[in-house]
Amino acid sequence: MSDRHLKRILMTTDTVGGVWTFTLELARQFSKSGIQVVMATLGGLPNPGQTAEAESIPDLCLLSSDFKLEWMENPWDDVDESGRWLLRLEQEYRPDLVHLNSFGHGNLNWSCPVMLTAHSCVLSWWAAVRNEPAPPTWNRYKATVARALQAADVVTCPTTAMASELINYGDFAHSRAVVIPNGRDRTQFYRGPKEPFVITAGRLWDEAKNTAAVAKVAGTLPWPVYAAGGNNSPRGESLHFPGVHLLGHLPTAELAHWLARASIFALPARYDPFGLGAVEAGLSGCALVLGDIPSQHEVWGDAALFVPPDDNVALQSSIRSLIDKPNLLAEMSERSCRRALTFDPAQTAALYLEAYRSALSGSVSRALSCAS
Repeated sequence: MSDRHLKRILMTTDTVGGVWTFTLELARQFSKSGIQVVMATLGGLPNPGQTAEAESIPDLCLLSSDFKLEWMENPWDDVDESGRWLLRLEQEYRPDLVHLNSFGHGNLNWSCPVMLTAHSCVLSWWAAVRNEPAPPTWNRYKATVARALQAADVVTCPTTAMASELINYGDFAHSRAVVIPNGRDRTQFYRGPKEPFVITAGRLWDEAKNTAAVAKVAGTLPWPVYAAGGNNSPRGESLHFPGVHLLGHLPTAELAHWLARASIFALPARYDPFGLGAVEAGLSGCALVLGDIPSQHEVWGDAALFVPPDDNVALQSSIRSLIDKPNLLAEMSERSCRRALTFDPAQTAALYLEAYRSALSGSVSRALSCAS
């Protein structure tokens, strides 16, 4: 996987969600090949657990900031200032390539090739969660994303479903996107003796994750329901989920312990362009009940049960079918585990290295397009 032309990457990351996990998985794989990652954080300072996780990766240089991302409230002064900060980092560290994991800085005057990974976006979030187009207040965001996608040397997405959403920003964006599935380190998760309970995990306040639907059916289930993740919204509101045992935000090792014991993982998301949380549950041998949306069908195929996100009756019925039918529960547990094992971070990193080479050479290679 090594590349004699690629020694150092400047990579941005987001401390708020799954982008953090994605970037650390890449950095961990690249360190095995002697490629240094200079990682610049955006969206908020990393917590102590995140900092310790990053510091455990050889050759990873973590540079922290609390600048807002382009999708946050009143972000533009921060986006401008963080852009100047990133350009200074490029000048100081002289990377061979810049890998952006948000849209705010794609159109800067970079000196080296730029890869941009589109993990999600506000316009597709709004359509999926609110069932309507984003209002005009997001026009500046839309223009920023369009410029970033056009300026990047290579654009990647974790699923074809997410790539198709880039049509919102122009035909060029959709046609140029290369699909590279995410990967998750299987050694951090394990299958333990299963116990009779259901678990959900993620940002509990996030309408897109729709964990509130799991809470609504919890009282109708014969098994207890646990929820891992923060329940304080960005506006400081503390949300309540009656009938659910709240575990709070868990470090990876503690989350792995809970997933190893859980029999069922339920996340009827309205919007989830890939969903690393479900992969972690699959690696732990949980049967999956997920949102009936294109991205989740693409990722999981026949390895999960799917329910319409706003159909709580279907959600309750699917979970009950797994509880009431031990053979079905065992079969879906095996399917989810086998499927999750295919999302190998080493393979993800190899495909990203091929994409980096394409950016360095100035064209997306035929081999990369076929592999994706």
